[in-house]
Amino acid sequence: MKLLICFFIVAVSCALASVKLHPLSDEFVAHINSKKPTWVAGRNFDINTPMSFLRSLTGTVRSNLTRVLMKKLHNLEDVDIPESFDAREQWPDCPSIGHITDQASCGSCWALGAVEAMTDRICISSEGKTQTSVSAEDLLSCCTYCGKGCDGGDPAMAWLYWTIDGLVSGGDYNTTNGCKSYSIAPCAHHVESDRPSCTGIDTPTPSCVQQCDAASSLSYSSDVSFGDTVYTVDDDEKQIQEGNFNEWARVYQHVSGDLAGGHAVKIIGWGTENDTPYWLVANSWNSDWGDEGYFKILRGEDHMGIESYIVGGSPKLS
Repeated sequence: MKLLICFFIVAVSCALASVKLHPLSDEFVAHINSKKPTWVAGRNFDINTPMSFLRSLTGTVRSNLTRVLMKKLHNLEDVDIPESFDAREQWPDCPSIGHITDQASCGSCWALGAVEAMTDRICISSEGKTQTSVSAEDLLSCCTYCGKGCDGGDPAMAWLYWTIDGLVSGGDYNTTNGCKSYSIAPCAHHVESDRPSCTGIDTPTPSCVQQCDAASSLSYSSDVSFGDTVYTVDDDEKQIQEGNFNEWARVYQHVSGDLAGGHAVKIIGWGTENDTPYWLVANSWNSDWGDEGYFKILRGEDHMGIESYIVGGSPKLS
């Protein structure tokens, strides 16, 4: 039986400690590890990193109204769900599935996560014949009803925008294989890296320019592609898996700390580690972060809201 996949944007919460214990301090790390969670805490950001910067990376805004406007995916085919699944292995002819992006110093996770999933869906639906990358720059800068650009947006609205207005092609910073590349330079998210450190929290949203980059030979109007359907999925583990047939080396569970905001990511698989079920997730903080850009988070308990705000869609193929 052929398995199908839908890639989703998932809003997850970032945990920060109360003012009594600095969230990047050795004491806070020790406090978490004393709880003996299913992962080992460590410091992935310099201790002097401003909390305002960390919050700026959580650029997802939830809108219940948006989800009302979307079709609800249900009554899915009764398939045998495997114990583990990795979309990179299921569709090796679609390298975009394993590509890690970098939102840089911009709260654009909602846009990056959306176009990554759209790109994957185009490749999968075309059986690898179409390898078009959807432009995050076009979505980030031109979708005025998605939110506030680098100050956050709604992943569900991003999918609706794709079906209504369409999006052109485009890749990472300084790439020329599409219409509009990402204009914000990659940076190190306070981890050891050859990239310059991410700085500031006031990165302006790029202006909406409906024309291709000067280095591109493409025409903006003729390059636009559209989504066909967009949908939401019940916050049920099996529903997500059926629709998806879409530290590190440890499974994250929240232990201590307060809510910092919502973050959009892409689920590419699942599995079990040391008897703990997890979702395999691609982040947008480049490959220097986490497990080469990926992390695992507890599956099946709507942990940190990972299963309660899932949206996906399918492309229109010419």
